[in-house]
Amino acid sequence: MFHTIEEFMKEWNHESASTKKLFAALTDEALNQQVGAGRRTIGRLASHLIVSPHEMLTRTGLHFEAPFGYDHVPASAAEIVEAYRIAEQSMREAIRTQWTDENLRDVHDMYGEQWSNAVTLRVVIQHEVHHRAQMTVLMRQAGLKIPGMYGPVYEEWEEFGMKPPVV
Repeated sequence: MFHTIEEFMKEWNHESASTKKLFAALTDEALNQQVGAGRRTIGRLASHLIVSPHEMLTRTGLHFEAPFGYDHVPASAAEIVEAYRIAEQSMREAIRTQWTDENLRDVHDMYGEQWSNAVTLRVVIQHEVHHRAQMTVLMRQAGLKIPGMYGPVYEEWEEFGMKPPVV
């Protein structure tokens, strides 16, 4: 639970930096990779990550613009990178200018439940981490190198002068 805007921003800074690293590893050719027929592609997951904070936080009364609508799937990795930059900066600015620490206790209907704004911010982060993890699996299937986010990934162990773990 966040008690201050700064607590959220500190964690958000880390998580959004990880998402930016992941998006920077995307290629245009990989955007249509999916785990199976009828499932989200990498491009659709990236789009979902870009617009979901807007969808969630506008339910709390926070006002900011999303770079595109929910049904849009970016056509290129460069568009994903730029749209995420715009979306997360807009969200960050809206929180800083429209809320105070006291607003974190405000409660709103969120999908049939009553959540405080602090809980909603926690869900925004957990939602991002969840879908980022899905993307890493699809990116590996597409042959892309995954950047480490919470420590080195398999390929990075040797770069750090360490023996990769046994699999």
